[in-house]
Amino acid sequence: MSGTSLRWQPYETDKLQWRRVPYGRAAFCCGERSGFEPGEEAVIAIGVFDGLHVGHRALVAAAVREASSRGVPCVVVTFDPDPAELVENVAAHVGHRLLGTPDRVAGLIFAGATAVATLSFTAELAHTGAEEFVRDVLSSVVRPIAVHVGENFRFGSGGAGDVSLLTRLGKECGFDVHVHELVQHADARVSSTRVRELLRTGGLDEANALLGRCHFVRGVVEHGRGEGTSFGFPTANVRCASAACMPKEGVYACYVTCGGRAWPAAANVGAPATFLSEDYGLIEANLLGFAGDLYGREVSVSFVRWLRGERRFSSLEELERVVLSNIAWVRENLGEGELEVGP
Repeated sequence: MSGTSLRWQPYETDKLQWRRVPYGRAAFCCGERSGFEPGEEAVIAIGVFDGLHVGHRALVAAAVREASSRGVPCVVVTFDPDPAELVENVAAHVGHRLLGTPDRVAGLIFAGATAVATLSFTAELAHTGAEEFVRDVLSSVVRPIAVHVGENFRFGSGGAGDVSLLTRLGKECGFDVHVHELVQHADARVSSTRVRELLRTGGLDEANALLGRCHFVRGVVEHGRGEGTSFGFPTANVRCASAACMPKEGVYACYVTCGGRAWPAAANVGAPATFLSEDYGLIEANLLGFAGDLYGREVSVSFVRWLRGERRFSSLEELERVVLSNIAWVRENLGEGELEVGP
């Protein structure tokens, strides 16, 4: 699957409506035209959905179809942060998140959910028993008439609850339970863990195929060294959060999006070896067709195609020749001017 054939636009997080519910641990988010009210009967899907990959979307699509056939809303119940970040060593999760919570929620709405209920995953919730989670926590947020989960779904303190227990509790509490097999791709299960590993080891094309879209990260533009400007093209130095899952160091064909507009770009992930910098927290994106000032603004960088790995150059002249060849690929394949980001 070609990276350029996939959706590259980031999710539109500014078109969401957040609502608090009396329970206090969940925030509801609805689409612009949704009339959903917390506490209604609904078909629900439960999971973390980090990355919102093709397996996640298949599960959500099944819940949306059932909700439509039964004439009720579809509500996705998810968690913030990812329970793994609290239950396991936080330090081990630098570069863990495929999507920040606003993007994850927006992506779920984009996938067809009427509303998303985000539960704050606190130490208290982590120690809540499996039955208590279903009978007290879940029922205080939404009234499920059917629940959709993946076959590996676990819930409750220590992950003691599994799909068998959920099915029994569904019978006792009056809701159906639908357990979905994990989606396969290239004879292996699609998972967020697999996507992360592909991104970290240079498998962008396959990672994007599993995501069903181009992987993107968000960051804030800050002042850099200025080498790009001296070559004759504007450079956005994008500082990303340490939690963001970055692809392997190298140069990528990208789109950089800000304020409903986007520009094709050749972007360097990781410190360019030629300049001997130890600052590996930046993406340096050379934007085509851009004029203006992005300093201090949040942008998204969507990774469309890997162009080359990191290398050291013998001179600035050699560096410029290679960078210009990268720019030429971007110009030929992604365009050379400003684009308007659609829905």
